[in-house]
Amino acid sequence: MPDFDAIVIGAGQAGPSLAFRLAEVGMKAAIVERHLVGGTCVNTGCTPTKALVASAYAAQLARRSAEYGVEIKGDVSVDMRRVKARMDAIVAASRNRLTSALEKAENISLYRGHARFVSPQAVQIGAERLNAARIFINVGGRALVPAMPGIDETAYLTNSSMMDVDFLPRHLIIIGGSYIGLEFGQMYRRFGSEVTIIEMAPRLVPREDDEVSAAIKDIVEREGVNVRLNAKCISLGRRGDGIAVKVDCADGAPEVEGSHLLLAVGRRPNTDDLDLDKAGVRCDERGYIIVDEQLQTTTPGVWALGDCNGKGAFTHTAYNDFEIVAANLLDHDPRKVSDRLTAYALYIDPPLGRVGMTLAQARQSGRRVLVGERPMTRVARAVEKGETQGFMRILVDGDSRELLGASLLGTGCDEVVHAILDVMYAKAPYTIMQRAMHIHPTVSELLPTILGDLKPMD
Repeated sequence: MPDFDAIVIGAGQAGPSLAFRLAEVGMKAAIVERHLVGGTCVNTGCTPTKALVASAYAAQLARRSAEYGVEIKGDVSVDMRRVKARMDAIVAASRNRLTSALEKAENISLYRGHARFVSPQAVQIGAERLNAARIFINVGGRALVPAMPGIDETAYLTNSSMMDVDFLPRHLIIIGGSYIGLEFGQMYRRFGSEVTIIEMAPRLVPREDDEVSAAIKDIVEREGVNVRLNAKCISLGRRGDGIAVKVDCADGAPEVEGSHLLLAVGRRPNTDDLDLDKAGVRCDERGYIIVDEQLQTTTPGVWALGDCNGKGAFTHTAYNDFEIVAANLLDHDPRKVSDRLTAYALYIDPPLGRVGMTLAQARQSGRRVLVGERPMTRVARAVEKGETQGFMRILVDGDSRELLGASLLGTGCDEVVHAILDVMYAKAPYTIMQRAMHIHPTVSELLPTILGDLKPMD
């Protein structure tokens, strides 16, 4: 029965970083991975999808080449096998680097297999039992497969199985009009597939403001993506060699026929097969592990990091979980989850960068809110690039002068948003940014301009 100072279950974003940190201070750490080192981000999430987004962008830019005075003779074609090979090479390089680092690291033992708790300080991996005073759960999540009628008789893809696709679907139907669905929808339309996105809500990405949702809908529809909103009573069935999705929408045909189906309706945590009850670790009604501000579970000596704790569904929140745990455990630095600000991006083209409150949330806050906006058609850098879709919106507290949030939809806005994020973390007044001299020509240079033209919220 090998004894360790710590056991890390799962080699996703937070797990390896924590194992390396523990090893650096001389602790013996075991890290257990039952599938692929690197977790969702490296294998089926950020890394492969952004590689696909890049290929789709190249195809779209090639089709638009004449707008830039560049002539491409003949039709632009996409070789999906080469697209996938490029993606696979990028993923393999990232996964192999991490695997090699774990295997070579002093004080770290990498175990392959499925870990299950047998007590608060022990896990079983096959025939082997590992013991440690500290156990860290970093098991991530997986695609949610809803119990909709016909699902058991219908072939479907998820974000994970989409990574195996090396062909061009004739007509890809996507159920779910949020982040995953929109990214795959736009990229496969750019690859050449017919695409239909079906969303049950009255608008796309319903967590965003109405104007943001409308702008995103316009962006994807301009490229030929079919969008069906207010889809109720969705049911699935076979139709020849393809599939048929029955919907009850206010507009459009009651049925959509396609060749392939992608489910993009959310995620669920991988906590249902860990025997958490044997460790006294409690979950909420959705299966997320209950944690406190320092990410400790209901069992002393057991922590939960990443997607499985319900505190964030992003790679950056998982990595921040690692930083919080390491700071409290090793640095005597009392960091906590509530210190971080909500921030994320939607990687359609152009991307959406988001931080803090939406306009709807600001209205509900009861604050005296000031709003600054600018369409991307009035951003010189966007005009020069020929990418003028979208707009930028910044929210400010009219009394405290603090930045409340931003929705930046436009070229480069997944990077631009960090300028606002950093000022918000500094808790500095918006005038610090408003009086700053930014570099021309950039998208970021318009942030001070927007902040210099604030108006009361309607």
